[in-house]
Amino acid sequence: MFTKAIVRAPAPTFSGGLTSADLGQPDYELAMKQHEAYCHALETCGLDLVRVPPDEEHPDSTFVEDTAIITPRGAVITRPGAESRLGEIDEIENVLRRDFPTLSAIVAPGTVDGGDVCQVGDHFFIGVSGRTNEAGAGQLARILESFGCSSSLIDIRGLSNILHLKSGMTCLGPNRLVVIDELNGREEFSGYEVVRVNSDEEYAANCLFINNWTLVPAGFPDLKRQLDDLGHRTVPLEMSEFQKMDGGLSCLSLRF
Repeated sequence: MFTKAIVRAPAPTFSGGLTSADLGQPDYELAMKQHEAYCHALETCGLDLVRVPPDEEHPDSTFVEDTAIITPRGAVITRPGAESRLGEIDEIENVLRRDFPTLSAIVAPGTVDGGDVCQVGDHFFIGVSGRTNEAGAGQLARILESFGCSSSLIDIRGLSNILHLKSGMTCLGPNRLVVIDELNGREEFSGYEVVRVNSDEEYAANCLFINNWTLVPAGFPDLKRQLDDLGHRTVPLEMSEFQKMDGGLSCLSLRF
């Protein structure tokens, strides 16, 4: 069960962040409203929020998930794969030290974005991507092993439709994964119950399971129906302005 989440509202410079999406410029005021609704949903799930002030120098800093990996046995400060995001980790490290006096860290030449790391119980799927390199994935795997956790590396560099591993998959409980078609059927996912996302709703693969609630992006009825039929308590949230910046539901918080 999660009890806390770190969140960071978008800065006024949000539209200057990195994106590969071709969906137009985000509306800052609407992004703020959507972020506040997201925070309210986290509180409904029972989480106490740690709100980090916006950072105008780092337009992507609202996507706090990329800056750390948090487990019940320890936390890891990442080293984001985009050079413009390296400065984001300092404030998050300061916040995390309140709960984790000893932190591990990814070091050069390794890079890791938290969005490439999907935890399923004591096992972690680590995506090797344009943001997480093999050196960083290897470092993280060794750190996780020291925590008593196993891991699998999944190379997604050949997939042009997802930025991070969690852009295409999510864990919804101890044995259930939501997976896009391009990742479905991988040997690493054998033994798990897989909920497939149709090609028209790939963005919805990044949903969020918190304390028996399931947050889903609004506007993707097929996946919502599948999850409702499986007994999930789904909470649709508007994410249009974050989608424009390659961001999803998991990206906006660090949960522990």
